[in-house]
Amino acid sequence: MRKNISNLREESLNYHSQFPSGKIQITPTKKYSSQRDLSLAYSPGVAEPCKEIARSSIEVYKYTSKGNLVAVITNGSAVLGLGDIGALASKPVMEGKALLFKIFSGIDVFDIEIDESDPERFIETVKAIAPTFGGINLEDIKAPEAFEIERRLKKELNIPVMHDDQHGTAIISGAALLNAITYVGKKIRKIKMVVNGAGAAAISCARTYKQLGVKPENILMFDSKGLLHVSRKDLNEEKKEFSVNTFPIKKLEQAIYNADVFIGLSIGGILTPQMLKSMAKNPIVFAMANPDPEIDYNLAIKVRPDVIMATGRSDYPNQVNNVLGFPYIFRGALDVHANVINDEMKLAAVHAIASLAKEPVPEQVNIVYNKKNISFGKEYIIPKPFDNRLITRVAPAVAKAAMDSGVARNPISDWKIYQEKLLDRMGYESKILRMIQNRARTNPKKVVFCNGEEYDILKSVQILHEEGIVSIPIVLGNENRIKRLIHENNLDVEVKIIDPEKEENIKKVETFAKILWKRRNRKGLTLYDSKIRMRTNDHFGAMMVDQGKADAVLTGYSRSFSLSLDPMLEVIGKADFVHKTAGMMILLTKRGPLFLADTAVIPDPTSEELARIAIMASHVVQGVDIEPRIAMLSFQNFSSNSKISSKVSQTVAFLHKKYPDLIVDGEVQPDFVLNEFLLSRKFPFSKLVKKRANIFIFPNLESGNLTYKFIRGLGDVQTIGPVMLGMRKPAHIMQMQSSIEEIVNLATLAVIDAQMRSN
Repeated sequence: MRKNISNLREESLNYHSQFPSGKIQITPTKKYSSQRDLSLAYSPGVAEPCKEIARSSIEVYKYTSKGNLVAVITNGSAVLGLGDIGALASKPVMEGKALLFKIFSGIDVFDIEIDESDPERFIETVKAIAPTFGGINLEDIKAPEAFEIERRLKKELNIPVMHDDQHGTAIISGAALLNAITYVGKKIRKIKMVVNGAGAAAISCARTYKQLGVKPENILMFDSKGLLHVSRKDLNEEKKEFSVNTFPIKKLEQAIYNADVFIGLSIGGILTPQMLKSMAKNPIVFAMANPDPEIDYNLAIKVRPDVIMATGRSDYPNQVNNVLGFPYIFRGALDVHANVINDEMKLAAVHAIASLAKEPVPEQVNIVYNKKNISFGKEYIIPKPFDNRLITRVAPAVAKAAMDSGVARNPISDWKIYQEKLLDRMGYESKILRMIQNRARTNPKKVVFCNGEEYDILKSVQILHEEGIVSIPIVLGNENRIKRLIHENNLDVEVKIIDPEKEENIKKVETFAKILWKRRNRKGLTLYDSKIRMRTNDHFGAMMVDQGKADAVLTGYSRSFSLSLDPMLEVIGKADFVHKTAGMMILLTKRGPLFLADTAVIPDPTSEELARIAIMASHVVQGVDIEPRIAMLSFQNFSSNSKISSKVSQTVAFLHKKYPDLIVDGEVQPDFVLNEFLLSRKFPFSKLVKKRANIFIFPNLESGNLTYKFIRGLGDVQTIGPVMLGMRKPAHIMQMQSSIEEIVNLATLAVIDAQMRSN
């Protein structure tokens, strides 16, 4: 365990320190390549929007980024479980919050760490910089100062302000509470609730529960000194709100007797099995202390099989995770230019989140969490963080509540268009990657890496194993060299090393060689040649997968694609009913993932082969729960007066006839199909006008490979692949000298490939 913790520390420090340091950066949103561009961006052109804003302040939302910019502000006085570590040391956490805002809701963030412990001076500082922002997220500020700071800033500023430590937990747990009570068939106004913890989050949670219908007299709250009782003289104003005049109850074990709900925002292990046993029928326990809940999940369900349990941990059902709320709450507030985040907006978020958990779960979510059919019940009372529907449910609900409560300055009129805009804002280039990684983790596989004597391969294997994507990593190569490489680079990696050249593996080599020889002896392969080939890493690795000794094989790092492909085809071969294999690259772009095929295998595919490539690519895309929309590319648009265009046109005609429900069109040039305006203006009849393409089939290998290599060389687009199409078993060939990130991504897809074949 100590070794893993040490390795995590090193990985984290490396992650944060790689150039550019930190986790966020500023990227221009307008052209800046010419002198004219610069004269518009700055002097003299910039004077014009300045004058417009001076005439009418609301124009700032039209001409600047204010409407999509949030400040995450702290003084570092209560950072995670680290306590009062100060403003400077809190910066990595605030950058992390900025990253979550961006990837889940498309909101840009400046993290601001203010070195000021005096609440009054802190408030004045925030007020002074507030004009820059469309909203302010207060973070990691200790109680009770956090209450006054938020109250004052909400009152004195005209932009949304929210202390997420308070309200985020309250909103998510509030949704979970509504659904848990519904599931057990109790009435919220009759439940008895015990809250252990009386900090900012606990107070906010209890206030939210009251708004949802829990009677104040039915809430018993404890802090570190005991029950909040009217006789105590040490209570601040927030705690006094929940003080009770209840005798003879003084201790937690007394209060918990026959209680319906336990809310824990305190310390691990404080709720004992005996206390849980004493609770009412179908008890609801939200043990939200992290990393150790107030009672362990497995212990709780063993003691009380009827318990409905939620925690703050991702490895147990019903994670109360603030990321279900704050990105979408601010998204909705910003989009209507709300001047506050009020109770109506927060309650709208509660009900939207609760409602979503009762709806049928998309297959994508089932896949990510390795479930057959997630449905509303004891283990699913709140949505999963990777549910893509959250942004289109919670943000509109918050925006509508802002409009209904009179705090919206930019009301939305067309909710369908707004929903489309929300989806366009999302950074799908990272979201699709997170989705496939989470899916791979649900059922990790045994993967063979043929190029085991390379540092990048070994480092990738370490990451894949630690992330739970690869269950048993097998690396092939010289055992001494591999062990030396691991030692010299201080790699904390546990791998199975197989050297086909070693005497101890001769028997296995001979067994594999006989299998290959029997298959190919009528194609000129001798048994001697078969033994020679089985001593090579590629042939040996391929045969391991062929014989079920591993689930997938990766090669290609140190040899050309064609040299690496031949052993895979010779040993594993193509799938039944597949005429030829093909290769597909995945580009993770801001407009979503783009799938390019064939970029690797078939030099000059026929019309029939192009159709087969398109169908194979569409199956892979459907496998990651994305609707396939195919563009058949050419150097001409809908003009079959050349050999290439005629070939592509025939392919499209065939696909339209045989697969009428498939969204496919061409022949079309890439610049037109990537520009919806150009395509709709010139070719409004195209099937790709309303459903923009995400799969691009190239007419020949030269065009596909050159295009991919050119894009890859720019370095601005993350890539996965090539993904092999049409292989009988999972075998994938990376580009020579792939980066560690590229290796990890391709191995992740190889694991998913193996998962899909085993279903």
